[in-house]
Amino acid sequence: MQMNLTGHHVEITDSLRNYVEEKMQKIERHFDKVTNNHVILTVEGIRQKAEATIHVSGNDIFAESTDENMYAAIDAMVDKLDRQVKKHKEKITNHHHKQPDPASFTEAE
Repeated sequence: MQMNLTGHHVEITDSLRNYVEEKMQKIERHFDKVTNNHVILTVEGIRQKAEATIHVSGNDIFAESTDENMYAAIDAMVDKLDRQVKKHKEKITNHHHKQPDPASFTEAE
């Protein structure tokens, strides 16, 4: 998985980068078809904002979260992404149901 981490009005330190990479591994554990993701960390006054767009097979998933603490914002954003990825995975697997065998149906006379 290719990751692009950007900071707006915030310096991306090694500890912040490692924290984001560690948290994004959670998403990859649930769905291995994530090709790339783009994470933007922003500071606006006292608001700390984390947003991410991930590209999965056939879809782009976006989530954002705002908090007074950057680490809490990242945690909330990853939780939102995780829920959306699980939902996307369920949609994909539900569309591949086995077709019922027509011989198993009997006509009512």
